Amino acid sequence: MKRFLTILVVAVFAAAAMLGYRYLSWVKNWDGADTPFDEVGIDLHQYMPGFVQDWGCAQLFAEFGDKTLPPHGCRGKGGWPA
Repeated sequence: MKRFLTILVVAVFAAAAMLGYRYLSWVKNWDGADTPFDEVGIDLHQYMPGFVQDWGCAQLFAEFGDKTLPPHGCRGKGGWPA
């Protein structure tokens, strides 16, 4: 039983780290995208807590600014108009 719990904890931690890295790479635009309209990033953004969403929108606005419309969930947040 202890071995199963260890494997479960490692698997949950690995999944959280992988999803967190993917979200952070979208927010910080490590891929060098021209627009913030990445489907995976936007989907992950929906599941983040409110303070993380606010931070993510501010980071996206700093990167893309007035060059584009805000991605879903960032309208009225992070500097984008409502």
